[in-house]
Amino acid sequence: MTSYEEIVQKEIQMWKKKQLQNPHLMKRMSKNVQNKINSVIPQKIHQAITVAIKAFIKSILTGASVLSRQAAAPSTLFEQDQLFREKLATYQKAAVAEGAGTGFGGILLGIADFPLLLSIKMKFLYETAAVYGYNPHQYEERLFLLHIFQLAFSNTEKRRETLEVIENWEIYKHAILDMDWQVFQQEYRDYIDLAKLLQLIPGFGAIVGAYANHNLMEQLGETAMNAYRMRALHSIGS
Repeated sequence: MTSYEEIVQKEIQMWKKKQLQNPHLMKRMSKNVQNKINSVIPQKIHQAITVAIKAFIKSILTGASVLSRQAAAPSTLFEQDQLFREKLATYQKAAVAEGAGTGFGGILLGIADFPLLLSIKMKFLYETAAVYGYNPHQYEERLFLLHIFQLAFSNTEKRRETLEVIENWEIYKHAILDMDWQVFQQEYRDYIDLAKLLQLIPGFGAIVGAYANHNLMEQLGETAMNAYRMRALHSIGS
């Protein structure tokens, strides 16, 4: 193991510790409120949203596989991390511009932000897989991408469960046939609700939208990088 890989291993341990921390009081209160709101929404509406998000995400991933021609991945973890950071910066700028643009327009454009940002995130994950030498055309690798997404945008209990799956992907990938899409979409909606509601305020929403999208991409980027770093180190150690 190189000195860089030893540094990465320490960074992963710090990141994992952060993932497993209990939420602070405000987050717990927010989650309780969201649970109460979700409990009064008819199940048919939840199911309709679930089907829509599932279809939308699958269409993005399928489209990315058709349109993208990836160059060969760098050979070392250091080079992969460097290229990854370049990709993240590019997608972060796109997300900020998109959030500012839709936030400036108030309610109608603010609603459009949800699928647009989701598309940016999924395409970013698709490219991230290729950067670290994995083939996102493969079904199991797309499932891995979705678990990264779920880890980034879930409550503490779900994060712990998902981190276990990601950390032991070579074992779990043979048993997981598909995502629990209702849980997937509900966790994501709950995670981003407050920021996105503020984004609907005309004018002020542009500032909130840009800031929120920057942070959401930062969160996703940190999660994706460390998920693939764990796989790389497991591969080196095996």
